Amino acid sequence: MNFLQAFKMAIKSILSNKLRSLLTMLGIIIGVTAVIALVALGQGATKSVTEQVQSLGTNLLTVNITGRGTTSTMKANEAVALGETVNGIKYIAPVTTSNSNVKYGTTSKTVSVVGTNADYAMIKDYKVASGRFLAQIDLDVYQKIAVLGSTTATDLFGFADPLGEYVLIQGTRYKVVGVLEEKGSSAMGSNDEVVLIPETSAERLFKSKGVRTIYVQSETAEQTDSVVTGLEKQLSDHFRGNTDSYRVFNQSDALSALSSVSATLTLALAGIAGISLLVGGIGIMNIMLVSVTERTREIGIRKAIGAKKRDILTQFLIESMMLSGLGGVLGIGIGIGAAKGASTAFGMDIEFSANIILISFFFSVAIGVLFGMFPANKAAKLKPIDALRSE
Repeated sequence: MNFLQAFKMAIKSILSNKLRSLLTMLGIIIGVTAVIALVALGQGATKSVTEQVQSLGTNLLTVNITGRGTTSTMKANEAVALGETVNGIKYIAPVTTSNSNVKYGTTSKTVSVVGTNADYAMIKDYKVASGRFLAQIDLDVYQKIAVLGSTTATDLFGFADPLGEYVLIQGTRYKVVGVLEEKGSSAMGSNDEVVLIPETSAERLFKSKGVRTIYVQSETAEQTDSVVTGLEKQLSDHFRGNTDSYRVFNQSDALSALSSVSATLTLALAGIAGISLLVGGIGIMNIMLVSVTERTREIGIRKAIGAKKRDILTQFLIESMMLSGLGGVLGIGIGIGAAKGASTAFGMDIEFSANIILISFFFSVAIGVLFGMFPANKAAKLKPIDALRSE
């Protein structure tokens, strides 16, 4: 018996018991669906977070001042001086941040007010839609000016042009000199619900001395490690060897840790879903054993007219493979649909992997071979005389 004939017989057998065949494939369908959908959602979430981290630049460093008492902060000019003493620093921006009420006319909104310098736009990749950004002269003369995020500008002014208008920040008038382009949200929150003011003015406004956060961007990603070393040395000198007074956070380290964790979680999700495939394989084996029992006389007749052990083995093995393979194809289709449905319903990012889809399909076929081997072998070993006597 050739392969084509065995293939036709397998199709005929499957179609003769449509409901039973569908129920047999159900375990495989659920398993493949779970693998495709869960991995797509997991990889989509990973890609989204990774892009947000990478958008900030892998050569971005954040210095957090964590000391207490007299070593609780660092003066803004001392922070800027680090850019001159440490080789490899391209931009450096000391930051003072506070959630404050910003008001224009009768409209008010609580947003993040950031006191910083001109380098902040380069580090955070902000672009000005209209007007201008902060300049060094604004810090030198304690200018009371403000640059609005796109959402803040829309909330306060609607469709009107805010340039030249005055907003009240904690009761103090600030002139609007610029509006930023829309930037979207990140893991840290919205990048558009902000107001940027000169760092020196922020210290007076918030009645604070010095800064607790410093953003640093190295010239190249390769120089990041040497910049970290230089910063730690300068900070150690500044805080008299008290290394608990500061933390240098490396963006590339966070990205590496994120990639490692996401890969582990994706593998765990795929492993959990893969258990359903094994359960589906057991279901296929059970139904194939029932099929062998039901078709014992057929096997006896075929052997009596010359069918060899290999022919019987091939017939049942192909039937098992078709059940699992068809279940795999249906599972892939349903899995893709389920992932897209979840993405639409919950606003989640998805990322389909061709490798995962192919692996899921071939694994489902392999399940059919593995669990179909025993029933097929049992059928092939039946003696013609015993099979013909079966009722």
